[in-house]
Amino acid sequence: MKISRRDFLKGTATSLFLAGFNFPVLASTSKKKNLIVIMLRGGMDGLCAVPVIGDKRFEKIRKGILIENPMKLDSDFALHPKLKGFSECWHDNTGAIVHATSIPYTARSHFEGQNLMETGGRVPYQEKTGWVGRAMKLANLQGDGLALSLPMPLLLRGIPKNNNYFPGRGRLPRERTLELLRSVYAESSEDELLEMMNYIKKRKDEEMMGGTMRRGKRENKNLARQAAKYLRKSDGPRVAVFEVNGFDTHAAQGGVDGSHTKSLVEMDEIINNLKDNLQEAYKDTIILTVTEFGRTIKQNGGNGTEHGYGTAIFMAGGLLKKSQVHTDWPGLKRKELYDGRDLNATIDARSVYASAMSTVFDLDFKRIQKDVFWGEDLQNLSDKLFKA
Repeated sequence: MKISRRDFLKGTATSLFLAGFNFPVLASTSKKKNLIVIMLRGGMDGLCAVPVIGDKRFEKIRKGILIENPMKLDSDFALHPKLKGFSECWHDNTGAIVHATSIPYTARSHFEGQNLMETGGRVPYQEKTGWVGRAMKLANLQGDGLALSLPMPLLLRGIPKNNNYFPGRGRLPRERTLELLRSVYAESSEDELLEMMNYIKKRKDEEMMGGTMRRGKRENKNLARQAAKYLRKSDGPRVAVFEVNGFDTHAAQGGVDGSHTKSLVEMDEIINNLKDNLQEAYKDTIILTVTEFGRTIKQNGGNGTEHGYGTAIFMAGGLLKKSQVHTDWPGLKRKELYDGRDLNATIDARSVYASAMSTVFDLDFKRIQKDVFWGEDLQNLSDKLFKA
């Protein structure tokens, strides 16, 4: 079957779109602010990343995986010594931590926990959209999201036209593929197809097709550099989402050079590369981490930890009010722990999320509380954590 030049262009644009090569077409604002979320999958150990200072019981029950020579942050908390990028943010007054926090989920299942981490709900699998996607819809930020992964994370679902960037083997499709794709969109309007083509054409040929499979291109630190180039543009995306795996360390968690540390360093590299490559846009950015739960305060027999409850949130960016460890610290005595084994969570992590989005999206906190988090009893932390 003969395909016209017009149909060829339609089919090519569609296939590239489906392959994840689309980039945003975004409305410019007088002062563009960015939100970057790093999902830490597996249950990040907040007490490994941000250990408490001078707690003899904690040091005893974690003897085999204790972090040696941590960097002191204040009189009560220290920082894992391998988090050098975040340490720079801290000293620049653009790094902060919320400790003893979690989403309101205590059943300790990765599948359920990660679903709730992304939806912001209380009942696993009940919601089909993410808290970032719903807030973007509320702020009318259609097409302003960029996922540095495939497929599109649940966190960003809830608003159309968010985008992916994850390098693959870019190549023009075969004629048969073009025909099949064209038939899929046979019922679509001309405007829809042209709009899709415009998405594709916004990305330069060399960015779509050239050298995308070079070694290391998919590493998060490299994705962070690429994402920053788009986020810093006045008409670039306003939201980006990264994923880091490997935090489920039931065995061989290790100390300063263990497997948990390896994942923490990957998180740190994302933050550091974003900071360096966002340039002036870093001043108008909030970077924050999310995870499904923390880990037990006591090490197990395999020099690892089990699924827990309370953890920590890392934040960076010029929109932070100051460098601080914000916490309502519950203590680590047995009677102060959740179920006698986990760091308790005294701050609902969704309060941090809602406060950050209120700052970046210029939305009233109560509106986010009502329309994104269903009127949940959340604390407005905007004045404590972020600049007006």
